[in-house]
Amino acid sequence: MTAASVAAFNALPEGEALAALQTCLHSTDWASAVLGGRPYPDRESLLATAYRFGLALDDAGLESALSKHPRIGERPTGASADAEHSRREQGGVDAADAELTEALLAGNVAYEERFGRVFLIRAAGRSGHDILEALHQRLTHDDESEAVVVRDQLAQIAQLRLEALLKELDHPIEEAR
Repeated sequence: MTAASVAAFNALPEGEALAALQTCLHSTDWASAVLGGRPYPDRESLLATAYRFGLALDDAGLESALSKHPRIGERPTGASADAEHSRREQGGVDAADAELTEALLAGNVAYEERFGRVFLIRAAGRSGHDILEALHQRLTHDDESEAVVVRDQLAQIAQLRLEALLKELDHPIEEAR
């Protein structure tokens, strides 16, 4: 990733940039706040801003963002950017492991009953068993502590997705001649 990718992000038309940001974290307020920081001098500034605004999501923004995240262990279908991100991020969850799949499903249900929302974790780089362990540990949180963790995980996911966007901008698909 080069400085050119940040320059390309800075130069995106507002509507296009807003739509691209919403594939990173589905919240208009978050995307508008990140967009409002342009121009960014470098990748680090952009990612830090994205993370900071992810932590500051209000309840409505959090609910909106979570609406685009499938349950851990469930493979999203479709060709949307959200579905593609989720499939890639959950690559460490072995769908062929029936015992793990059952345990994740039971954990997801318990989490949803406990907190009233989908269990969210930055799955990228984690195995299915690591995710299951984290899910069980987080079921012991009180509501306030868990809300902080959810926003942190969501902000981390947004950063990863924003980095993927920057890579795309750094290496755009060549148009047909």
